[in-house]
Amino acid sequence: MALKYAEINVEIREITLKDKPAEMLAVSPKGTVPVLVLQDGGVLEQSLDIMHWALLQQDQAGWLTFDSVQAKQLIAENDGSFKQALDKYKYAIRFPEHSAAVYRAQAEVFLQKLESLLSPSAYLLGDKVSLADVAIFPFIRQFSGVDLAWFEEANYPKLKVWLNQLVSSDLFSDIMQKRPTYLA
Repeated sequence: MALKYAEINVEIREITLKDKPAEMLAVSPKGTVPVLVLQDGGVLEQSLDIMHWALLQQDQAGWLTFDSVQAKQLIAENDGSFKQALDKYKYAIRFPEHSAAVYRAQAEVFLQKLESLLSPSAYLLGDKVSLADVAIFPFIRQFSGVDLAWFEEANYPKLKVWLNQLVSSDLFSDIMQKRPTYLA
């Protein structure tokens, strides 16, 4: 989303992780996605690094103008404890130590935090979209899809409105176009 928002034209290659193209592995031996190869030959291999790079090129609506300390803390919590709980919730069968409900409850600690941040405003850090919103919402979208019936009944009214705003945005719709799988 940050690349599209910053109006940076890139060639997007959809790949199958089970059959990684040699060209990808040549520029990024760790073989994870995303990978952004810059015109100067530099390689960015983390989503957040790509987002920051894109926003430093162009940030017309000021996604980076919000409290960077709070944004960093939220993103770190999302990428840390929330993502760990989300993965266990999504794949509870692989983690038989606890039930999916236990993992969901662990993830809900973060959802409650987001709900409270959204109470006074439409977005996590204020009245307009920030880097924190765009970095976090795809994971909340994943969480909501694990048990959609449960999520629809859950007491997160502000979070649901926030998520719906981002998922139904033109920007998200534009980037979610299905692309053919790249074959080397």
